[in-house]
Amino acid sequence: MSEFIATFHTHLSAMLSFQALQKAGFKAKMRPVPRALSSSCGTCVRFSAETDCRGLLDVDAEALYAVEDSGYRLLWQNDD
Repeated sequence: MSEFIATFHTHLSAMLSFQALQKAGFKAKMRPVPRALSSSCGTCVRFSAETDCRGLLDVDAEALYAVEDSGYRLLWQNDD
């Protein structure tokens, strides 16, 4: 199982993504964004999964990171 962090442009988007991940059966938590990452709304969703589950994130997601021993690796960024 891998750990991921998704950041968002709005708190509502974080909540919708959190609910979608939980409904799909993934262990997820809403948390403040780590200082090493920046985010528009300051709230992130940290979750555990076999894949990055980006399809479950709300359309207003900002970015998706893999949590690694050395820090965070950017997997995807919303360019919209």
